[in-house]
Parts: sequence; C-alpha cells; structure tokens
Amino acid sequence: MYKSFGDLVLYEDFHLDLANNQLVSIFGPNGCGKSTLINMISGLMPFDQGQVLIHGKPIRRARIGYVFQNYRDSMFPWLSAYDNIAYPLRIKGSPEQECRDRVERMIDLFNIRLDLKRYPYSFSGGQQQLISILRALVADPEVLFLDEPFSALDFEMTLFVREKLQEIFMATSIPMLMVVHNLEEAVYLADTILLLSKRPTHLVEAVPFQASRPRTLETLSSPEFIEVSRHCLDIFRQEMRK
Repeated sequence: MYKSFGDLVLYEDFHLDLANNQLVSIFGPNGCGKSTLINMISGLMPFDQGQVLIHGKPIRRARIGYVFQNYRDSMFPWLSAYDNIAYPLRIKGSPEQECRDRVERMIDLFNIRLDLKRYPYSFSGGQQQLISILRALVADPEVLFLDEPFSALDFEMTLFVREKLQEIFMATSIPMLMVVHNLEEAVYLADTILLLSKRPTHLVEAVPFQASRPRTLETLSSPEFIEVSRHCLDIFRQEMRK
C-alpha cells in the first residue's frame, strides 16, 4: 500500500497480513498515520496504490463496522439511542420487525441496562460510546474498526467501555482493529499489537500478547503483561530516537 499527501509520503510499500478472529491494536508515534491506516483499510479513505482484502475479497464487498473517535459527533442527536443503534439496518432496507429483533438480541446478549428510548445527549460519554459500538455491530460486520475509542473518555468511563468491548469480542469473535494512543490499553485488550514507525510509516513489529480472557485488573500486574509492555515501550523509544 502507498499513500501520500502532496509531497509527504505517509505509507510506502506497506504490507500487513492479519490473522482472523483477533483483536488487534495499533500503536505508534504521533503523526505516523494510525487513524489514516484504519481509514484506508476500512474503505473510508482512498489510497494511491495497493489493495485491501478482507477474507480474501475487496473491501467494497465486505461488511464493516466503524466506531469513530468522537462519539458525540458520530450519532444523530434527533434520534433515540435505540434508533441510532438500528440505523444501519434501516438504511439497508431491513424490515422493521427484523430491526427490532436484531437490536433486542444485542441488548440481551451484552446485558445492556440503559433506557434506549432516551436521546444520546442524556447519556454519559462512556454510555454514548457503548451505543456507538452497538450501532457498529448491529449489521453483523465481518470486521470492526475502532479509532481511539477511549481518547475522549475519563478514566472511569474508559474502564467501563474497555470491559464491555472485551465482553463483545468474547461473545462474537468479530475481528477488531483498534487505534490506541495509550500503551497500557493497546496491550491489555489485544491479541496482537502493531507497532508503527515514524513517517514514512512501516510496521516495525507485530507483538503477540496471549494472556487468557477475560483480561482483568490482575492481568496488568502479570509477568507476561509487564514483559510485553516493556518490549513495546523499548521499540517505541527506539523509533522516537530516529
């Protein structure tokens, strides 16, 4: 894959092959193009050369879900939370009964205890982000993209959304590709951490983290977590010195 903005080359001869049914986090220096990468892979942004295949088929033929960084701007404030979640099904032309059944199954599966008749602005930031995640999942995507889903949340809400996201991944096994700006979060949730370089950006290393799920607060003090985090931090520091 090749991507440039004028004379600025962002990605040059970038190659990535990811295993299925993994939660993958992307971590790297500011300005290296982490969000640009998932926007290209998801089909939201064109690239200059190359191709993206999901399950062996072009991205335009794949079903994707996308969770934006700014949950406030990504939802429709004039629709209830319930209608926001059902929106992808309705624009596909799904019958109303199918929309209701699908949303209700998701609410039951993920044990959502929110009054979804309320409007988005009446929920906390973490609850709004959870609603955004449910909306991205309702149409049964083949892969879910998340662009810094915790960056606009305080610590309490980050913990809430992080655990719900893990529950969703364990229940569905939908592959997830997530941009993260905090190393602890990048390692904690992921099966694989993609460490990116400075521009022109390339993949420095794909680091596996094989701790069992569910991950808990005890995971953060486990020898494996500490070692993987240390290794990722060492690579990050090496890149920053270049």
